[in-house]
Amino acid sequence: MNTRRVNATTSIIDIQGDVSAFAEQVLMSAYNEASTPTTRTIILNFSGLEYMNSSGIGLIVTLLIRVNRQKQRLLAFGLSEHYHHIFELTRLNDAIKIYDSESAALAAA
Repeated sequence: MNTRRVNATTSIIDIQGDVSAFAEQVLMSAYNEASTPTTRTIILNFSGLEYMNSSGIGLIVTLLIRVNRQKQRLLAFGLSEHYHHIFELTRLNDAIKIYDSESAALAAA
């Protein structure tokens, strides 16, 4: 996973490959790198996601809790139709606003 600092208040985490229980350390390290005292918005880029199982969904929920504790917002873009549907079924899309593109997510940040 790669972290990009867009500006003082916004960072993007580029998700690559699989998100499962094995990705916990990598995802949380990416969040720690992306989050600073001035960060208000974390954007997840799922365009490089190859596979996510129920443990991966659990990791996203854990990340959401950490983000909320820091009074930050979590946004996302790049979800395939399949994973967009999974976010709807699990109602994650109620807590994480999903955008069609990076530019749309950045505009909302």
